[in-house]
Amino acid sequence: MNPVLNQDESTAPHYRRAQEEVVIHRARILPVPEGTPRPLWSVMIPTYNCAKYLRETLVSVLAQDPGPERMQIEVVDDCSTKDEPEAVVQEIGMGRVVFHRQLKNVGHTRNFETCLHRSRGHFIHLLHGDDAVRPGFYARMEAALAGHPEIGAAFSRNVFIDERGNWTGLSPLEASQSGVLEDLLERQVVIQRIQTPAIVVRREVYETLGAFDRRLSWTEDWEMWTRIATKYPVWHEVEPLALYRTHANSNTGRYVRTGENLDDVNRCFSIIKNYVPTGGGERLTKQGRQIVARRALKGAAGMAAEGDFSSAIAQARAAFNLSVTPSIILPLFQFTFEFALHGLKRLRSR
Repeated sequence: MNPVLNQDESTAPHYRRAQEEVVIHRARILPVPEGTPRPLWSVMIPTYNCAKYLRETLVSVLAQDPGPERMQIEVVDDCSTKDEPEAVVQEIGMGRVVFHRQLKNVGHTRNFETCLHRSRGHFIHLLHGDDAVRPGFYARMEAALAGHPEIGAAFSRNVFIDERGNWTGLSPLEASQSGVLEDLLERQVVIQRIQTPAIVVRREVYETLGAFDRRLSWTEDWEMWTRIATKYPVWHEVEPLALYRTHANSNTGRYVRTGENLDDVNRCFSIIKNYVPTGGGERLTKQGRQIVARRALKGAAGMAAEGDFSSAIAQARAAFNLSVTPSIILPLFQFTFEFALHGLKRLRSR
């Protein structure tokens, strides 16, 4: 029988206190109560309307499963409305994977919080229900974290995949060999370097720094990994061991269509600029704003070429709000030209 846990089980005293003890915009993550069995790993899988990808996610984890004494595997569903992730958990998990459903939709940042509260392991891996890991992920991450007790987290490069699982790109190579990145904070303040399925964090780090920032709707992971880099060394594994999926129904896909992705980037920059000592954050985030705005305008031109004019306009508007500097004048001109050209083609084809 699949071990489905009810919401009532998450109202234990330590869980209720953690929910109530919010430091400004971040929930406090309390230590695991004494006497609670502690596996090495907590693989926490947040889901929302992505059950068709969840099968691949679970298979990739279970293929590396060292057993329940060493790995907690749990799916935490944010009250999905379009599919039934519990059925996938029962089919693939066969009693090995715990399923927990929120009583109501709380949003993915709060759902991440629930994952952290429910975790019991020493190492926490948040793995989106539409992403996956490649063979060797847990062994490599364990070797890094166990062999270097001073580091707070470890991340690998990742493969970007589309909705069919096709490879569409690789994250940058941050160093020539695996090891601690000495300047990760400065890199992270400029641009997001780490995708969530590629990083593992010690639970004690969350206990010290708190959960994800509730002010953010799309960049909460960017802010979290940057915050970690202010306090702890972080290990980088050069081999791409995680799969990060982009598709129309993902958070990224939804937010891109409205421009909320860039509005949230703006909020994130306003927070993380304060993480750099000696006032360097203002300069670095200005550089980051320019990079993100230029990329967004290029993407907006591609949306116009595909006939998605409303999304193109939303992205261009948000990019202009993000950075009004000479460096984006040419990309803005190119976008305007492409938008007009494809709009005219569309009119002529009618």
